[in-house]
Amino acid sequence: MDIFSVFSLLGGLAFFLFGMNILGDGLEKLSGGRFEKTLEKMTSNTIKGFFLGAGVTAVIQSSSATTVMVVGFVNSGIMKLKQAIGIIMGANVGTTITAWILSLSGIKGDSFIMQMLKPINFSPLVAFVGIILIMFTKTGSKKNIGGILLGFAILMFGMDLMSDSVAPLADVPEFTSFLTMFQNPLFGVLAGAALTAIIQSSSASVGILQALSATGSITYSMAIPIVMGQNIGTCVTAMISCIGAKKNARRAAFVHLYFNIIGTLVWLGVFYGANAFVHFSFVNEVVGPAEIAMIHTAFNLLSTALLLPFSKQLEKLACITVSDKEDDDETVFIDERFLNTPSIATEQCTAMTSKMADKSYKTLLEALNLIDNYDEKIAEHIIKSEAKIDQYEDVLGTYLVKLSSKNLTLKDSREVSRLLHCINDFERISDHAVNICESAKELYDKKINFTDKAKKELDVLISALTEVLETAIFAFQSNNIRLAETVEPLEQVIDRLANKIKSRHITRLQNGECTIEMGFVLTDLLTSCERVSDHCSNIAVCIIQINKESFGTHEYLNELKSEEAGKFKERYLSYREKYVLPKNV
Repeated sequence: MDIFSVFSLLGGLAFFLFGMNILGDGLEKLSGGRFEKTLEKMTSNTIKGFFLGAGVTAVIQSSSATTVMVVGFVNSGIMKLKQAIGIIMGANVGTTITAWILSLSGIKGDSFIMQMLKPINFSPLVAFVGIILIMFTKTGSKKNIGGILLGFAILMFGMDLMSDSVAPLADVPEFTSFLTMFQNPLFGVLAGAALTAIIQSSSASVGILQALSATGSITYSMAIPIVMGQNIGTCVTAMISCIGAKKNARRAAFVHLYFNIIGTLVWLGVFYGANAFVHFSFVNEVVGPAEIAMIHTAFNLLSTALLLPFSKQLEKLACITVSDKEDDDETVFIDERFLNTPSIATEQCTAMTSKMADKSYKTLLEALNLIDNYDEKIAEHIIKSEAKIDQYEDVLGTYLVKLSSKNLTLKDSREVSRLLHCINDFERISDHAVNICESAKELYDKKINFTDKAKKELDVLISALTEVLETAIFAFQSNNIRLAETVEPLEQVIDRLANKIKSRHITRLQNGECTIEMGFVLTDLLTSCERVSDHCSNIAVCIIQINKESFGTHEYLNELKSEEAGKFKERYLSYREKYVLPKNV
């Protein structure tokens, strides 16, 4: 084996890992996060969790991705620790499907059908179909299928290149003698764990072992401990991902680690203990890709059969490792792990923005109620809520910017744009709630009371403002275009009401029915109400324009206001009739 064979080996590994990455990305985009969303809705049934974890991992081709996702769900409070255990066990079994796919390279036979089953023969055709779909189709789903096919072909090409590059090692005595050290179970486990920890993929490290089996120098006694070590090494990804996470997320990562360590210790002990008495004849036989896939699957199935009944004990062991000494802080955050799965990250951002919208709505209602019934405790709560909403904006804004740089589907890209446009409006609504709270405090401290006429006028305005806020928030949360289209006509009515109330106040001021000091407070209240309705309009226009694949707020509003007839005018007149100020007598 010369230096060029080493270059080929490295190139094959690069193609293998790159193909696996493209394959995983294509599967993720095609699924649209549906598999991960299924994980999110898991019940407490451990058996169901096992099958679900196995199924999802078999599809997305990465136990590390599934485990990291589960750690993220636990960290975010979406999933409980006991729910995660079954999924983690299932992920270990699901990832073995990759080894079986790679084992196709070892198929023997001269018939056309047997030859076509070999990846080296059908992969070029798969790659050709994939590139055709990517280059000449317009729909996202077909392009994603093309990516899956191309990724698979590149992966198999890398596997074949690695096998060819290491084949000459069969004639190198030094290589054969080097491999004999892995007949020691301890060295084998350590080697497998180290290799997998470095490349952070058990599927890839098993693939490398399968490629090395082409030399005819890998025996069962070498392969068994290496495969077991590879399962331990794959835990590194989850362990790294849980750094800085909450205690239950760290516990989920430790469950993954303990599952593989205990499984390795038990079954390695059973196998070599039995071999000491029975002396298995196959131990020194040479293994091929299919036999390595079989060892990988058998180990994970046996470990699951052993430890699934003891899932509660695994949970307790993880809880002992990560104690309850420090309680998790209640902070506003979205787990960074979800950025590796953009569809899930987008969904989490949408859910958090929806909470932010609800909090802004409740804060504003509390502030409006203070105008007639001021309460210091409620005022303090409003200020704290506004500070929390500021946190929502900071966290969401930073996270959405990171998310926007990811490879998003068209649907997720639109959603990220919608969220980025709306979070500022929700934050500003809470700011105006504080302004209204301050006006209410001024009324209370100075013992100022509005006239009965002014109170009745404000009641009409507040009713309209409450409706426009409810409509805008519900339209946002349901992404309802038709509902969003009803916001702007009502916003126009609110502006008209505010202007009329100002004019009436001036008249009362001239008649000596009102004071200048009271007028200042009234003007501040009216301004805050107008600003809130403006932000409701911004939210509604954003929903409409994002769904129409364009964004031009001013152009859209100008079009609406220039309409002489149609739905807008009809809705506007309907709201004018609904919200009428009492007669100025």
